[in-house]
Amino acid sequence: MTPPLGAWGLTGSPVPLPGGHRNTVLRVGNHVLKTTRRSEAAIAWLLPVAKHALESGLNVPVPMRSHDGSFVVEGWTCEPFCPGRPTSPVHIADRMTRFHVSASNLPQRDGFASAHDLLTCTKGGDVDLDAMLEDLVTRLRAAWVSVGRDSTIVHGDLNAANILTAADGTVTLVDWDEARRDAPVFDTAAWSDAPSPAATLAWEVACSWQIEPSHARRVAQLFTD
Repeated sequence: MTPPLGAWGLTGSPVPLPGGHRNTVLRVGNHVLKTTRRSEAAIAWLLPVAKHALESGLNVPVPMRSHDGSFVVEGWTCEPFCPGRPTSPVHIADRMTRFHVSASNLPQRDGFASAHDLLTCTKGGDVDLDAMLEDLVTRLRAAWVSVGRDSTIVHGDLNAANILTAADGTVTLVDWDEARRDAPVFDTAAWSDAPSPAATLAWEVACSWQIEPSHARRVAQLFTD
């Protein structure tokens, strides 16, 4: 896919960036272009989320509007490039806890559903339980029962590759593609010394089932063996 550089007034040759298992990620100068499956509303939802993250001490690459005012153009988004080295989630645990409190009143992301919601509905974000085996869905839902009803905004994919520390000490949290309103454990498990709880593994299976099928089926063995 060729990104519509002109939509954001960019020129130059796009250079692939590492990561991007589900989306193509390209750097063009000081900007990053990504393919997306999200709606315009789902990308716009990130603006107040980013505001709360910034207030909690985390830099966030805010989505940029194109010349026509939209965030999504031909399936692509654009945001500032943020340099830095990978950093352990433990390093931002306190800031993420502040963020969870600060952003707790924000609504659910457009098109998404929480683990608690998926106990009774079947679709949200990249999850489509109707596309999965009934027995496996039953096991995944059993794992999600434990998270309860408490929810806030979660990043949803906290790992060292998405937490970047720049030379000046600025910490940037990138890749908010899986962000949504859900149980805090979907973030806090990233810095816990305990094994990943079943609920987070169940989410990994569900959201990867159609996009990263081989990975999803490997993890699913934990629920079917």
